[in-house]
Amino acid sequence: MKKIQNYLIAFILVGILAHCTDKKSTAEETNNKDRNMFGLYIPRGLTKTTEGLAPGYVLFRPANSASTYLVNREGKVVHEWKGNYEVTSFYLNDDGSLTLLSIDPDFPVFGGGGNSGRIQKVSWDSKMLWDFEYATEEYLAHHDIAVMPNGNILTIAWEAKSAEEVLQAGRKPEFTPKAGLWPDKIVELKPKGNNGAEIVWEWHIWDHLIQDFDETKDNYGDVAAHPELLDFNKDGEIPPLISHDSMAVLHKLKRAWRNQTVENRGADVYHFNAINYNAELDQIVFSSPSLDEIFIIDHSTTTEEAAGHSGGRMGRGGDFLYRWGNPKNYNHGDSTDQKLFGQHDVRWIERGLPGAGNLTVFNNDVPMGPDSLDYSAVYELETPMDSEGNYVRGEDGKFGPKEPVWKYIAPDTLSFYASFISGAQRMQNGNTFINEGAKGRFFEVTPEGEIVWEYLTPYRGNIHHSDGEPVSPIPFAYWQFRSNFIPADHPGLKGKKLEPLDPQPEEFKLPPKPKKEGA
Repeated sequence: MKKIQNYLIAFILVGILAHCTDKKSTAEETNNKDRNMFGLYIPRGLTKTTEGLAPGYVLFRPANSASTYLVNREGKVVHEWKGNYEVTSFYLNDDGSLTLLSIDPDFPVFGGGGNSGRIQKVSWDSKMLWDFEYATEEYLAHHDIAVMPNGNILTIAWEAKSAEEVLQAGRKPEFTPKAGLWPDKIVELKPKGNNGAEIVWEWHIWDHLIQDFDETKDNYGDVAAHPELLDFNKDGEIPPLISHDSMAVLHKLKRAWRNQTVENRGADVYHFNAINYNAELDQIVFSSPSLDEIFIIDHSTTTEEAAGHSGGRMGRGGDFLYRWGNPKNYNHGDSTDQKLFGQHDVRWIERGLPGAGNLTVFNNDVPMGPDSLDYSAVYELETPMDSEGNYVRGEDGKFGPKEPVWKYIAPDTLSFYASFISGAQRMQNGNTFINEGAKGRFFEVTPEGEIVWEYLTPYRGNIHHSDGEPVSPIPFAYWQFRSNFIPADHPGLKGKKLEPLDPQPEEFKLPPKPKKEGA
């Protein structure tokens, strides 16, 4: 079963994960070789601070909430933006407003981790400035957005393709759900008025496929000779079939995604989960944890060029300029060459910061650490380029680098682990801000790997299911898909009141720990 289904697996196996709730501290969980990935029943709030920290704030949204908080270095909430829907991703603008990707309450057809469908702009004082729905039976915005310097917004979206279309494109029948597939696309939106937007550019993975399965179908070719294209039969396995009655039970227990059916399980084939824009290069980087790869494409193309294989600044149209993490996907190397495992939050290090131009990525589920358990890591990658800005492959045909130029791994590989969500960001002082998402833990590490600041959110919202039932806090009590460190000199904070709110938001209290058997 695909790694990205960890979202649903973890939710379904709540009972199995209950053992995570019986630990007392991070130290104890490490000693017991149990990482308590969801951070249940451990101390929360500010847990570590040191002298000489870079001034700034942490931007995050409490789990299960329509609010977004700004927390200072003392662990106090200094501002709250109030939205009207649960928030997925959020970015601070120079005027103090937030651009949000939020969960539309009634989007049709699609169902999976990160489903969203609504892009909004909320002012500093929580007024809704723009509210655009990108959710129909044909497409749905999901996971992440990137705000461009001109104010346009790049968003990841699924688009629906029927089983007939998928098979004609060269997909193997055994890899094709009855409902078809939801391959990803990227659209650039130019906001219009209070509720509208113009699509000014778009790119579709559907236009950049290759397959060596059936020469009578579309996209037939030599996969190894075309790493700029995606093998349509990679990551092909779909979940085992279940009965309609079983699916009905899962929905009743709130353990299936909204709109999920027996026929569309496995339709979310690539599950793009992060997008970032580099204005200097006019390029886009995105992440597919299902493929265990990150990709870079050219944004300087027209939409027509983006659908083809030529044009744009780099002359490659919408084909991949670069890919990294799993070269066996383009038939170069084998499993021993794989570097990424269910990764999240790929982004360029911004100009003026140490490592500028390199990429950072949260590598969620690296197998077989020194303790024989999977572990998480943060990587910094220097992408090999020639003098003309082309990404170059090595003599072995693989995109480099062979290894990260920097990485963070917990010394014990146990106390830092999130098999899904999470992220990382380079700071002005050369340290790296890390979001250990499953636990709701934010911390700062030096280049040498020393933790100098740590905060675990104690907050959780009270959004209910559409039928009015409360959302269970177990095990996802504090989870954080995205979080950002905001330096104190960010233009969006200029002239703003940043004193601790009085009173502070009410902290969430977990239900009592389950008693051990025989206690």
